[in-house]
Amino acid sequence: MNTTSRANIKQERNIGIDVGKTFLDIHILECDRYWQIHNTESDIKNLIKTLRRYNLTRIVVEATGGYERSLVEALADADMPVVVVQPMNIRQFAKAQGVMAKTDKIDARIIAQFSAIMKPEVRAISSKKVRYVKDLLARKRQLIEARTQELNRLHKSVNRLERSHARLIKVLDKEIDWVNVRLTKAVAEVTEWQSTYDLLLSVPGVGPAVAHTLLGELPELGSLSSRQVGALCGLAPYNRDSGSMRGKRRIKGGRAPIRTVLYMAMMSAIQCNPIMKNFFNKLVESGKHKKVALTACMRKMMTILNAMVRDGRRWQEA
Repeated sequence: MNTTSRANIKQERNIGIDVGKTFLDIHILECDRYWQIHNTESDIKNLIKTLRRYNLTRIVVEATGGYERSLVEALADADMPVVVVQPMNIRQFAKAQGVMAKTDKIDARIIAQFSAIMKPEVRAISSKKVRYVKDLLARKRQLIEARTQELNRLHKSVNRLERSHARLIKVLDKEIDWVNVRLTKAVAEVTEWQSTYDLLLSVPGVGPAVAHTLLGELPELGSLSSRQVGALCGLAPYNRDSGSMRGKRRIKGGRAPIRTVLYMAMMSAIQCNPIMKNFFNKLVESGKHKKVALTACMRKMMTILNAMVRDGRRWQEA
């Protein structure tokens, strides 16, 4: 290999990977190189060997509902700078450049350009134990949703079909119990979580379900600012102003599973937690809509929990 080739390999590289169920389309922006491989374990291993030749800036992968998982985990385990981005961000980036055509090859190039221009932050991928906890949490949400749907059908069912609904609800209850047992065991095996778990459970209104979700879905808890924790939980209000028009502030984005469990937890907390109860009542008395007041309580609770974990302090009503 000559000196020029060695210099080229040491240059920074932005790589875009378009993920499909069957194929992975790879584009290296700086050397305009494109190729396609199968989305299989063996081909991913060969891809990693190829990418090790380069001084990688970042590898951007488009989220595709789970088909990207094997690739992302393999890249993370190989200590490569991988970033997962939402498809909507990539599509809007393409439209901003006037690119309306959409093929796998074009998408891979657009993703690589997105990496070079937008420079998304590279964050550490969760460990295998943490990923297992997140999988269990996702499964629990699916089962609870299915159980709720079946309960709703039971309420509207004719008498002759009630036993069918009851049998399925019983099966779902057993599956939820099965997941809960493994979830408790999995969380206990992550030793660095134990002190945080105990701190969270010291808060009135925060039970194991909330604590498990925060540990699995928000590992950054304790290292964030108040603004950051609100935004990551989808509880930060955003402006909608234009000229003299002042629109309503609304929350959006963030990690939906956290917001869902927080909503249910806050329904309990405003009954049993004196601080949250007083804060909620003051907001309602000042004219705030109850849902707005509840959202404000959720945001306040996350700010408090973040500070507790950061300082290693248990709940104190004072």
